[in-house]
Amino acid sequence: MTLGISGVCQTNPPATSAKLPPLPWHMADIWWTFESPTPDFESLEVDVTIDRDVPDTVNLYVSPCGIAKINGLDFYGGLQSNINGWANPTNQTRVHPGKGAIFSRWSSDKKTPIGLEHVRVTGPDCLMESAGYEGEFASVRRPFAWTKGRYTYQILKGRTDVANGQTNTWFDCRVKDSAGATHAVGSLRFEGSNFTFWARHAAFVEIYSTTKIPRSEIPEVKVTFGYPRVNGRPPALQSARVVHPGPGQRSGSPDCARAEAAGDQVIVSVGPIFSREAKDRQYALELKLPEQSGPAAN
Repeated sequence: MTLGISGVCQTNPPATSAKLPPLPWHMADIWWTFESPTPDFESLEVDVTIDRDVPDTVNLYVSPCGIAKINGLDFYGGLQSNINGWANPTNQTRVHPGKGAIFSRWSSDKKTPIGLEHVRVTGPDCLMESAGYEGEFASVRRPFAWTKGRYTYQILKGRTDVANGQTNTWFDCRVKDSAGATHAVGSLRFEGSNFTFWARHAAFVEIYSTTKIPRSEIPEVKVTFGYPRVNGRPPALQSARVVHPGPGQRSGSPDCARAEAAGDQVIVSVGPIFSREAKDRQYALELKLPEQSGPAAN
C-alpha cells in the first residue's frame, strides 16, 4: 500500500501481497459492556471526533452506533462519506449525494421484510431503503456535509401511535455539530411503547463498497469515540474491548487500524496496511470514567 493524494492510503497491494478480503471491512469494532440494562429507554448519545477532512472519493463509515438493541430490536447508524438510497418509496433508483448520516434498523428476526412504513423523512433531500441483502432492514439517510470536528450522534424517543390494535413508537435520529447546530436525519418506527436498552453498545470504523465507488481506498484518519450516554447518563461500565476482524471472519479487514483507550474515550487510528499477529486482534481497553479511578464504573 502507498499513500495517495489527500492522505488517502491506496489499497492496491503489490503482486506479492495476500489477496485483500471482500468489502465491507470493519477495521475496528469497539464493544462496551455495562453492568446492567437501562429500563425506560429515552435517548442514546455518543460523541465522535474526526481529526481531519475525509474526501468523498472514499467510502468511510464512522458508526458511533455500530449496534444497539432495545427490547430485542437492533438499530445502527452514523456518518458516511458516501450515503446512498432511494429518493422516495416509488422510485428505487439508487442515488449518491455524497456525505451524510444514516439511521437503520433490522426486523425482529432479520428475516421478515420490514417496509418503508417504518421510515419517516425530515426533508425532501432524505433517502430511504428497505431491503434484505444484509438481513431485512429499513433505513433513512440524509445528506450532511460533515468535515473534521466533533459531533454527537443522537437517537431520541418520539411519538407513540396506537392504530389497528398495534402500538408503535417513533425514534428520531439527529446529529449535533460542535457549534451546537442540530441536523435532523429522520425517524424509524419500533414495535411497542416502553423499551429497555440492553447492557452493551458497539461502535465501528468501516470501509464499504458502493456502485459509485466499488473499491474504496483507505483514508488516513483518527476517530475518537466518546463514552455512550443512555438517558443522558453514562451507564456503569463492566468492561470494554476492541475487535479487529481478520480475513476469513465476518467483515474481515486488512490490518490498517489500531485502537487505544484515552480516559473514557477510545481512539481509532486508521492508516496504511501493516501486519498484526492473530493474538492481537482482540484486546481489552482500560477505560477510566471521570467519576472513578479504575477501569470499571460504579
